[in-house]
Amino acid sequence: MSNQANARPFVIPQFTFKDYGSFFLAGALCCTISHGGMTPIDVVKTRIQIDPRYKPLGFVSGTRYLIANEGPSALLTGFGPTAVGYLAQGGAKFAGYEYWKKSFVTIAGDQETAVKYRTAIYLGAASVAEFFADILLTPLEATRIRLVSERGYATGLVSGFTRLASEGGVSQMYAGFLPILCKQIPYAIGQFTVNEFCHELAFRNMSEETKKSMSDVSKFGLSLGSGTIAGFAAAILSHPADTLLSQINKGHGPTGSMFYRLTALAKEAGVKGLFAGLGPRMIMTAGLVSSQFLMYDGIKHALGAPPAVEIHKE
Repeated sequence: MSNQANARPFVIPQFTFKDYGSFFLAGALCCTISHGGMTPIDVVKTRIQIDPRYKPLGFVSGTRYLIANEGPSALLTGFGPTAVGYLAQGGAKFAGYEYWKKSFVTIAGDQETAVKYRTAIYLGAASVAEFFADILLTPLEATRIRLVSERGYATGLVSGFTRLASEGGVSQMYAGFLPILCKQIPYAIGQFTVNEFCHELAFRNMSEETKKSMSDVSKFGLSLGSGTIAGFAAAILSHPADTLLSQINKGHGPTGSMFYRLTALAKEAGVKGLFAGLGPRMIMTAGLVSSQFLMYDGIKHALGAPPAVEIHKE
């Protein structure tokens, strides 16, 4: 009873529809710009994962091989579905994370409880937000992988999406939904949770005066460093499922339930196969996540959006 009486009430900002619109727009722009810019790296990474000719190659040698055989334009294969897919997914993910984190903090009721269970709040908010975002992403991700892995599959986003829909229907477009959840939810957990704790660790070693007087350069450095570490974590946690997703979307594996196909493909690949292409993907993901947080904060500020709910331990 005394603990409840001493618990400090948590002042939670009341976000409006306009605020969530700003969160969505900021998330959409930062994700489509960052993922679109990383298309060449993702093309090479995907080839290393699913094309036997590329499996023994590293990132640099794989890039040279691709250019020599298919020309420089091959590095931009799948740019359309990548940009559009992550425009929708990014907006839903970032706005969703803000919404669910605030909702779970509200359920906690007071600051002490929210801080105590902050890890669960971060994990839950990231997971739920990513689940709904992936409903938007999955068909476009399936189109992208077909364009990247099958030369001549289609000329671009519209023709590729149309062909996939007409040949396979909704079931084929969402064939990768379970593996994409297995990939993207650990990715989101690494991205948001590790970023939160990196900021917490940095702020814990600062006085209130120092935090308030941080220069723009210091804020940039903190966001860049936290985002880079979060990117490494996101890549490692999600890479096995990323490899399986590429295999599923290319039609590999036995027939049967999705769980059975994933299990069979995982056994066939082994640990080494599941982590094929991890090096380039870690580089790509560190760049993605750090740039996303930098752009997200900048766009939010430009739009006049309120700051996120913070539940860091002091």
